[in-house]
Amino acid sequence: MVNRNLIRNLESDDTLTSLIDNWVQDAEANVFDEFEHEESVELNKIVDGTILRVDDEFVLIDVGGKSEGSIPRDEWDEEDEDPPKIGDKIKVLVEDIEDEFGRTDDPHGMITLSKRKAQKIIEWDTTMSSIEEGNVVEGTVVRKIKGGLLVDIGVNVFLPASQVDIRRPSDIADYIGKKVECEVLKIDEERRNIVVSRRSLIEKKRQKDRDSLLQELEIGQRRKGVVKNIADFGAFVDLGGIDGLLHITDMSWGRIGHPTEVVKIDDEVEVQILNIDHERQKIALGMKQMQPSPWDGVEGKYPVGSKVRGQVVNVMSYGAFVKLEEGIEGLVHISEMSWTKRISHPSEVVNIGDEIDVVVLGINKEKQEISLGMKQTQSNPWENIKERYPVESIVKGKVRNLTNYGAFVELEEGIDGLLHVSDMSWTRKIGHPSEMLEKGQEVECKVLNIEEDRRRIALGLKQMDLDPWASSIPDKYQPNQLVKGKVTKITNFGVFVGLEDGLEGLLHISELADEKVENPEDVVKVGDDIEVKILRVDTDERKIGLSRKRVQWAAEDEAAAAAAEATAEKDQQELKGGLGSSGPLFSASAPTEEAEAKPEAAEAEAEPAEAEATTEEADAEAKPAEAEAETKNEEG
Repeated sequence: MVNRNLIRNLESDDTLTSLIDNWVQDAEANVFDEFEHEESVELNKIVDGTILRVDDEFVLIDVGGKSEGSIPRDEWDEEDEDPPKIGDKIKVLVEDIEDEFGRTDDPHGMITLSKRKAQKIIEWDTTMSSIEEGNVVEGTVVRKIKGGLLVDIGVNVFLPASQVDIRRPSDIADYIGKKVECEVLKIDEERRNIVVSRRSLIEKKRQKDRDSLLQELEIGQRRKGVVKNIADFGAFVDLGGIDGLLHITDMSWGRIGHPTEVVKIDDEVEVQILNIDHERQKIALGMKQMQPSPWDGVEGKYPVGSKVRGQVVNVMSYGAFVKLEEGIEGLVHISEMSWTKRISHPSEVVNIGDEIDVVVLGINKEKQEISLGMKQTQSNPWENIKERYPVESIVKGKVRNLTNYGAFVELEEGIDGLLHVSDMSWTRKIGHPSEMLEKGQEVECKVLNIEEDRRRIALGLKQMDLDPWASSIPDKYQPNQLVKGKVTKITNFGVFVGLEDGLEGLLHISELADEKVENPEDVVKVGDDIEVKILRVDTDERKIGLSRKRVQWAAEDEAAAAAAEATAEKDQQELKGGLGSSGPLFSASAPTEEAEAKPEAAEAEAEPAEAEATTEEADAEAKPAEAEAETKNEEG
């Protein structure tokens, strides 16, 4: 039952009215606060949230909006991170907000959140508040990515491969897990990207140390360093801010094939300063210089002429290098390997590793060179060559080689004599030795000359017989004699006629016919048998001059002489008795004298032509003879 009196009393109660008004105002304020709180959830902003529920796939978060948000459960998969619990307070990034129709792809909430992205943004902001471009930062290399490394300095920053070190390492993955100091090169806040360089930091530090170190270094100092790089020609040693080059030739007094035989990367070595180039900031280092040089007193240890034993360590086309002791090597030139053998390459005689006896021929201490000889350990077969092959003695040998200028005849192993083409025949003109000899043929020759110092022996084949030009030829062939021969060669100045085996005479073009001849081949051919007259026999020049036209003259002269003789006999018969005749008492002998004078005049007239032929023949034969003489002088 309603107490109407009570209602009347309440309606008139000012206190109650005041309480109701206050309550309404507080309710409106709470509504507006809640509305404002809901509207404060903005896209891409980091907000505080409270975990409401946790299941296997999602975590439901209250961020104070009109609906909750969800985060995938796998954002708590870090090993050192505690699992999510209801009531935990976390910061999250608002990635997406529902529209007026709501979202259909989120079964747990209308707002999409990310704890991991919020954490990264917070870390970025924290990091950016403390670093700037040019700052030095320290971090741990996380992993290798395309083009370089990721380094964690609170946020992941990019270290390009070219900026890892001064010399790019073979594998930058070796730095993973290591702490490194780098210089911040560039900050891109919009993309939240930072590029750092370890190399620039090292270079700046090294430059500072280099300038300081260069003031301390002096030539001759001994310093310790670390091998940083190795090349085929040497090793680079870090002396503590500056690199010096330790060349392979300054590593050891002995022979080194590659620097890795002596040093390895990261080895600590002691070296000596050999040279400093302050302008180019280059330093030459040495290791062997810290040991006594084996070349000190080398003349006393290996006097010239002494016989020593060594090991072949290298074979080149020009000779072999022989190690006498560690750090001392000598060269046996190919020409000093054998007195008699013809060596094309030193490997025919020695090989690497062979132990051989050598004789010291010369020492150049400044250049650290020693000349050695192998053949000097044996007797020289040329020393008593004149006793074994005296001049004018008859020797036998085998034709070893044929050249344009002669044949080399092997008298014994390594001893050859030269049989020149000019000493092969008294009469034949030989263009090439193969016309008379062949390789491998056994021949018997006479020793003409020996040059012991030049190691040359001159041999002769024609000297085995008497010179026919001094005996048989002048007796067999006389001027004005008619002989038969065969045309062997035709030239522009005349024809060569073979009179017997190896003997030729020259039929000059002017002696071919009475009429002028332009081309000898118009008159005779090679192989023709012709009759010629001997004009002259020159035993000094070893030449025979011939004439063909004078053969006809001789026939005409004989006919004229016969006719004159018949006329004279007739005249004598007519004059017999001398009585009753109306003719002269004696017959004149003028026709006979005229006939006899005619050939003499003809011969006198032809003399210039013969002289001309002789001159041309001499020139033609002199040129090849001079060429042969020059070749003989050069080749021995």
